[in-house]
Amino acid sequence: MEDVADMSDKIAYQDSNIAFLMEGESVYVGNIVYECFHRSIPMHSHSDNSYEIHYISSGHGKVTIEGCEYDTLPGTLYITGPHVRHSMIPDDRDPLSEYCIYLKLSPDAGNGKKTLSPIRAFREMNIWYGDDEYGICNLMESLFHELGEESIGFRTVVESLIKQIIISCVRNYPVNEDSSAPKGIGSADNQYLIIEEAFLYEYASLTLPMLAGRLNLSTRQTQRLLTEHYSMNFQSKKTEAKMSAAALMLRLPDKTITGIADELGYSSVEHFSSAFKKYYGMSASRYRSAL
Repeated sequence: MEDVADMSDKIAYQDSNIAFLMEGESVYVGNIVYECFHRSIPMHSHSDNSYEIHYISSGHGKVTIEGCEYDTLPGTLYITGPHVRHSMIPDDRDPLSEYCIYLKLSPDAGNGKKTLSPIRAFREMNIWYGDDEYGICNLMESLFHELGEESIGFRTVVESLIKQIIISCVRNYPVNEDSSAPKGIGSADNQYLIIEEAFLYEYASLTLPMLAGRLNLSTRQTQRLLTEHYSMNFQSKKTEAKMSAAALMLRLPDKTITGIADELGYSSVEHFSSAFKKYYGMSASRYRSAL
């Protein structure tokens, strides 16, 4: 089997229309990504019923999940559920490589039925971090091979592999016996994924018209969507993303404050310094010295 790590620093499958039922619950697959990280990922979270499966295949780094910091190494598996805030810093000397699958589950009906259900156990575990003991690396490699080849029947195989990955995740932590009936997943789920990806990767250059265009909405409708779902307008959410990235960068001793200001898209270091102090209540240099 071709080794994904030898192919590219980043391979992403998006908008692939992969969706299936698992024990009666709808599972929509938003993104399937492999990346070798040479950059930090700022603190972020995802919307209702959204889950990410992260598997570290090589390298080292640090992951922060809801304020708890963990060292990552090959074989690390972690799950982040709805609204779970997490960030990642790769080791410059040995950048980590990660497989990540973004899943959107159907809204939880919560009907109280008791049965041994992997998808129910997966839904209930909003945060999990540990070592994989159930062969997820091989499943991920097979998944990317199928997506890359697109041989006859590959969608059926891909669905099966993702189900196996979910089950393997559940086998790594205690299972709760419970289940619920499904509800449909609406087109709004794609909108939230577009929003979250934009602020996660393009916080330095993103504009309201750019985001509105991707959502096929007016700028006014986009502002309303952000306010209703995230309780903040575009500028506030962009500031949050940039300040989260700044806090991560300040932990890296080789990055100067002037360089960070430039990387975050500020017109001057003075502008960045003013924004940072307003957001955190202290200067960037003081923040760095307190780490």
